[in-house]
Order: sequence, then structure tokens, then C-alpha cells
Amino acid sequence: MKATGIVRRIDELGRVVIPKEIRRTLRIREGDPLELFTDRDELMLKKYSPIASVDRFAEGTAKSLSEQSGLLAAIADSDTVLAAAGTGKKALMGRALSEKVIEILASRRSYYASRAEGGEVFPVTAEGESFAAEVVVPIVAGGDCLGAVILLAAEEGAVLDGAAMKLARLTADIIAGQFE
Repeated sequence: MKATGIVRRIDELGRVVIPKEIRRTLRIREGDPLELFTDRDELMLKKYSPIASVDRFAEGTAKSLSEQSGLLAAIADSDTVLAAAGTGKKALMGRALSEKVIEILASRRSYYASRAEGGEVFPVTAEGESFAAEVVVPIVAGGDCLGAVILLAAEEGAVLDGAAMKLARLTADIIAGQFE
């Protein structure tokens, strides 16, 4: 654990303010759930990710999705790629999502784009490369957006058909069903 040197007081309602610099660094936004841990006289806060609790399921799901579609497949929570399978998975694993993907998750709407069709294809991760075609489908359970199912094609001229979107939507529904 790293000391920040920042001290905050608890108000009469038991609230404490997390400084803006720390929220920005840890990518904590308004409304994000936090998990509390105690260890003797220490209190720790961690950004809560329900999908991270089923990481083995996410790994198996990404692998199956990649095998069935022949594409690079990824499962992400609201901030980070948790599992990826297919050619190029190392470029995604454990990386923070790009602001554009986070916007898509906030809108709770699926996104499809292909450069070959003149669509806007953007990087999936904050420091990543963009691909020739992509499908991003939010995972929504109980009204909350928990993450996304992502399918990517690297080959120039690639166009993902409706089957890829349906497969991603089905996968997102199956994952969401684990939390309802």
C-alpha cells in the first residue's frame, strides 16, 4: 500500500471525500460502487467489479466466443479488459478501456463500425491500436452496465456481419444473466 499524505475527516453522517486526484488516477467516477475491506486497524476501498468476480467464466467465454466467431474477442468490466482470446489478445489483456468505449457503456447501446464501410473505428483500450472492424455490446444487468463484450477484426477490409453482432449480444445476455 502506498501512503498519499492526504488526510480527510469523516463528517457527522460518516462520509469522507476521496480527493479528485485519487479518483482520477483510479478512474473512479460518480456512482461507481466501492467495496470496503478491513484488516485490523486498516480500512481499504476497492472499485467493485462484479464481472471480475467471475474471471474464469469470462476467460472461458472469451475463448469460446473467439473460436466460434474467428475474431479477437474480449470481455471487459466498466474500466478494464478482463479476458481476451484470439490473435492479438496481448494488446488488450488488463488494459484500461478507451474513453470512447466508456461512452458506449454509459449509453448502454451496442456499437458496430467497419473502416471498409466508412465507419468510425476507434481504439478499444486507452493506449491501444484500432482495428479494421469492431462490435461493442454493453453487458447490462439490473439496470446497471457491468461491462462489455467486444469483437474485433484486424484484417484490412474486414466487415463484420449481423451474426457477429447477434453472437456478441447473446454472450452479453448470458453474462448479464449471471448477475440477475
